[in-house]
Amino acid sequence: MSKLPTAINLHKASKTLALTYGPDEVYHLPAEFLRVHSPSAEVQGHGKPILQFGKLNVGLSKIEPAGQYALKLTFDDGHDSGLLTWDYLYQLAVRQDVLWADYLAELKSAGKTRDPNESVVRLVL
Repeated sequence: MSKLPTAINLHKASKTLALTYGPDEVYHLPAEFLRVHSPSAEVQGHGKPILQFGKLNVGLSKIEPAGQYALKLTFDDGHDSGLLTWDYLYQLAVRQDVLWADYLAELKSAGKTRDPNESVVRLVL
């Protein structure tokens, strides 16, 4: 059985989605984190994930229920095609630190950056 949040709050100013599962279990997921971990085919690439970069300033413009099993998130960069199931959202919440560290390492390895106005160029000598 899925672990359902008891409260879901979109904080547009801080660009975070707050998920409450109990009095001592509250998670604040940044929009950028949710965007780069979207379960959509655009991001997951049909089994070969496509590294998302330049999403530092992305925000959430809307959240909607998708039946009884998921949330549909609409980001202000136009992305809205991923449905985040309750299980997937909970896994993102409890594994946020590890997933974020892995993402930052992938960016660095690919010579990419979170900032959409910055490009990283690596010179190989």
